[in-house]
Amino acid sequence: MAKPKKRTDTRAIGLDIGLAFSKFLTGKENLHYGLWDPAWNVCAENIGRAQEAYTEKLFRLLPKRKNLRILDIGGGAGETAKKLVAMGHHVDIVIPSPFLAQRCRENAGPTATVHECLFEDFQSGKTFDICLFSESFQYIPLTESLPKAQALLAPDGAIIIADCFRTPAFFAATDEGAKVGGGHALSDFHAAIASHPLTVVSLEDITTAVAPSVDVEQELFNVIGHAITRIDTGIAASHPLMRGTLRQMVKLLFSKRRRARIDQRLNEKVRSSENFCRYNTYVMVKLTVSG
Repeated sequence: MAKPKKRTDTRAIGLDIGLAFSKFLTGKENLHYGLWDPAWNVCAENIGRAQEAYTEKLFRLLPKRKNLRILDIGGGAGETAKKLVAMGHHVDIVIPSPFLAQRCRENAGPTATVHECLFEDFQSGKTFDICLFSESFQYIPLTESLPKAQALLAPDGAIIIADCFRTPAFFAATDEGAKVGGGHALSDFHAAIASHPLTVVSLEDITTAVAPSVDVEQELFNVIGHAITRIDTGIAASHPLMRGTLRQMVKLLFSKRRRARIDQRLNEKVRSSENFCRYNTYVMVKLTVSG
């Protein structure tokens, strides 16, 4: 009996490339948006600077003491946990991706505990001073995230969320083009908070400050698109038969809709800071248990 073909993990490949590119540009494997000062040039040179500013702002929501027990939910590649450990905190990371779990172990070091599972499946006999969702809240159902985080909190603990949420404009849009951003509906988020015994300690809208990250990302994709176009033009001129074969292979591999999406990603500017602000609200929120 023939052995089943091993399925290629394209998500892991994409993450590997993305992290390598991030490290090449910034020296670190951060996957989150940056916080941009209006005085800075919006360019690849300032990505690392903006991401550091984002992390600094996020950490200002932490209590001003060491030895916090922090649950980093969806911890990316472990860069945030690495900083938290260096600040003297005890960090547990919940991450479902095997690839990212390994990056967390390497980046955050042996003192951080990595739990390779979905947050919905996470079990612990410990409680935490902070449940931190840094751009991971959008991937967890609202019916699961807040109740579970609340149950994991120690007395006087807090839930910190930094993420984007969909505005009414997203749901009202009728075009089929890609809409940058993601997340739960902002109205559903507010309703979820109201349905639980939670107090909003702080809520800050930082949409316009993180939006330039989208422009930089799109510029990078446009550079790749330009390179592919130049190569395609060169092959068409010197090896037309080869070019025709390659185009047929692309048609076999990708549907017409998928090819249109790729072309839009590489050669257009639909994913812009302007559209990001139209369809998303990005907030940093701190919640505590009422009473």
